[in-house]
Amino acid sequence: MINIISPSRFKTIPWKNGKGTTTELAISEGGTLTDFDWRLSIASVAEDGDFSDFSGYLRNLILISGQGIELSHTQAGQTRVDNLDRLLTVSTFDGGCQTRGRLLGGAITDFNLMTRAGKYRVDVQTYVEPGQVELLPCDLCFVYALSGEIRLSRQDTEQVVAPQHLVQIMPLAQRVSLTGQQLIVIRLENKT
Repeated sequence: MINIISPSRFKTIPWKNGKGTTTELAISEGGTLTDFDWRLSIASVAEDGDFSDFSGYLRNLILISGQGIELSHTQAGQTRVDNLDRLLTVSTFDGGCQTRGRLLGGAITDFNLMTRAGKYRVDVQTYVEPGQVELLPCDLCFVYALSGEIRLSRQDTEQVVAPQHLVQIMPLAQRVSLTGQQLIVIRLENKT
């Protein structure tokens, strides 16, 4: 089943730490801010600061506008630094680690995927240049384009989706090819 979620259905909700808001694109059925299986959102970050604690979740953060952000993740005395300084670069990290963001040149906007730890095999791919992508079968797939329309082709049908609309395919049982640019493609497979 293909579900197209338009921006009019996105929800604006406060950050868990109360220091800003996020635009929630989609969340697992029955999910809340503190209890969900998966959640996709977009947020603007206008100042340096600590990220909310999402212990028990895996986070994938993708730069979608701005000059970039440096993320410092500290857990069990170890620190790792990720520099998201190019469009559609990705940082994957444990939501329970202490993460601090430092802006590299003004406000940024990020696309955020959070999944319950251990529940899914998560595959996040980004494509800056125009091209064609083959989507392999999985339990749940999301596609989002920053600019330009998405063309989804399967068997003898083609569907055109406007930019900044979220495509949700559940399950993705057959191969689907898509064309577009500045794409985020997410594949989730249940581990259980």
